[in-house]
Order: sequence, then structure tokens, then C-alpha cells
Amino acid sequence: MDIARHIALIDELCFRPFPAGLGHHLVVLSGSHGLRGGGEPAERAVAVDQYEKERDAVDALLAERWGESEILSLLTVLLRTERAGEIPEPWAELSARARVAYLWEVAGTGRWVALAVADRDAADEVRLLAAVTREAPP
Repeated sequence: MDIARHIALIDELCFRPFPAGLGHHLVVLSGSHGLRGGGEPAERAVAVDQYEKERDAVDALLAERWGESEILSLLTVLLRTERAGEIPEPWAELSARARVAYLWEVAGTGRWVALAVADRDAADEVRLLAAVTREAPP
């Protein structure tokens, strides 16, 4: 767990230009190895717990800087936008991979930052994700 490295990368993404044609960055801060294909349920649970603790440590430091995070239910986003139409990125990918996101609107940048533990797909690795986007959450 390298919280300082995670914070530095998030800081950089708040000011780095977006790739051509995209209005967001989506990065893996940390990820498991060997859980693709399901793995043992106990191992997966340990990995999820580890990345949730890592997310919470990053959240605590960012909260000192930007205020308390808003917790966004990505499952609700997925359900709401299924009825209303297409989900904008990076929210579509986050909704498909994670259950909740910790969210800040970063003053003076026009950007949103989201942290999420991607654990919805039991056939994939568990990951701690960070998204930085111009697109407000749906």
C-alpha cells in the first residue's frame, strides 16, 4: 500500500490534459494478482478488504484537502441510467466494475475525482481505481 504514490498520481491527473477524444482518466492504483477467474472466495474477500482499507486511507487524506467525500452508489447510477439512456464515461465503466465511489468535485479545476474498489466481477481481479473527469456524476 503506497498511499503517497496514489495521492501524487491523483494530483497529477487533476491537471494533466485528457487523452484526445476522452474527457477523463481512469487508472488502477492497486490490483490483485491471481484472482482472475474467481479464485478462492476467502482470498477474494481478503483482497476486497485490503483495497477498501487502501481506499479509506486515500479518502482520509483527500478529505483533509477537499472536504468529506460524497459516497455515490454506482448500482443506483446503473439502474437510473438504464432507464434514461446511455451512461457517460467514466461512470459507465465504474458502474460496471464497482458498487460505490467516493467522490469529490475539485474546486478550481472543473474536474471530479472518484475512488472505487472494482470487485463486482468475480471472474476479474480486484482493483482500486481512481477516475478524474470533467463529467459530473449522472
